[in-house]
Amino acid sequence: MNNTRFLALICAASLPVGAQALDLAPRGAFLEGGIAEHGAYSATVGVSWPWAWRGAMFGGELTAATEAFASHWSCRCTGAPVTFTQVGLVPLLRYRFSAGRSDWFMEAGIGISLTDRTYRTDEKQFSTRFNFVDVAGVGRSFGAQRRQEISLRIAHISNASIKKPNPGENFLQLRYAALF
Repeated sequence: MNNTRFLALICAASLPVGAQALDLAPRGAFLEGGIAEHGAYSATVGVSWPWAWRGAMFGGELTAATEAFASHWSCRCTGAPVTFTQVGLVPLLRYRFSAGRSDWFMEAGIGISLTDRTYRTDEKQFSTRFNFVDVAGVGRSFGAQRRQEISLRIAHISNASIKKPNPGENFLQLRYAALF
């Protein structure tokens, strides 16, 4: 199965589905900026679909969402700027403290992404355009009905050793999100 078909299959399987009709209208949007260890930068826009599912754990509340995003990466390679485009889909679990009443949350997820070409810098060389995206972060909701958020995330992008080399890239990301 080629990467494009695999990505389409995972995207379809990751969308939030419930007993009601599937509503594909996003319920949130976000902007994100990131920096990697060797001077690579990312700027990201995306949308999110919260799931209807909720659960209780360790005195807090678990919820889930699926995010779709497009990122622009840039770095200086051999003295010249080089850019890459990445698109991806990430299902996330979110833990909100105090049985869901806290403004503070933690979240984590594992998704998939595809870049327009193989990522190569002076320090790193990916072997595939298809990669997994591992995300972990902490954030705070604010504003009317907690419909705005700011969070700090770490994202690791790699192909999970599907093919070598697999150095991965880690981005520290600052995100602003708004729910509608």
